[in-house]
Amino acid sequence: MTEKDIEIRTTEGNCDGLLYTAEDGKKRPGVIHYPDIMGIRPSHRAMAKRLAEQGYTVVLVNPFFRTAKGKLFDFTPNFAGDPRTMQRFGELAGPLTAEVMEKDAKTFADFLRTQPSVSSAKMGAVGYCFTGQVALRTAAAVSEQIGAIASFHGGGLYTEKPTSPHLVLPRIPKNGAKLYFGHAVNDHSMPQAAIEQFDAALKAWSGKFESEVYADALHGWTVSDSAAYKQPQAERAFSKLTALFAECLK
Repeated sequence: MTEKDIEIRTTEGNCDGLLYTAEDGKKRPGVIHYPDIMGIRPSHRAMAKRLAEQGYTVVLVNPFFRTAKGKLFDFTPNFAGDPRTMQRFGELAGPLTAEVMEKDAKTFADFLRTQPSVSSAKMGAVGYCFTGQVALRTAAAVSEQIGAIASFHGGGLYTEKPTSPHLVLPRIPKNGAKLYFGHAVNDHSMPQAAIEQFDAALKAWSGKFESEVYADALHGWTVSDSAAYKQPQAERAFSKLTALFAECLK
């Protein structure tokens, strides 16, 4: 497996990232890997590479490139209401409006599609924490190219705001991408009431989806450098992800 530093040109600067390709020269389905708010780092590089080893060409992107590249926090963040952390979160997430997320998704999909290592199969996307919604919006923005998306401990998937991510569901064809959502327990960014409302919206949409709560798994459980990391549930999440893509990216 080859790991290559890349830059993806956008109208608002270059997005840094990494491209994972097999060394045998064969074309494989493309996948966009969106890291959490902590950005690209060894844990997500390992996750993207591991996914690529299952038979995909994976691009790991930095969605927060408008604010910073490389290390996104120069201090140890505390997401339990620490003002400094919340300020930095706002600086990173603020530029990513719904419109910007979708515009970037189109750019990333176009980049993947032009890679010689990417086949003509449907593509996938996966997001973690904050970027769970980015993966969902990707399914709407490039619906004709996406076969499946997954979100793990995604935050804010259902809100009362007019820009709530769940509102893009009608734009995803019912016979199009399959959506998977793995939720955490006791997640202040996606509490149980929001999960129930989100599930109701998914059922009303009536497309292909699965939504489940991982028992005893707190927000961030899939990422090895998270204090909430829980290896058994992380392995189950990876198995669900690879099974989803194996089924849908054809």
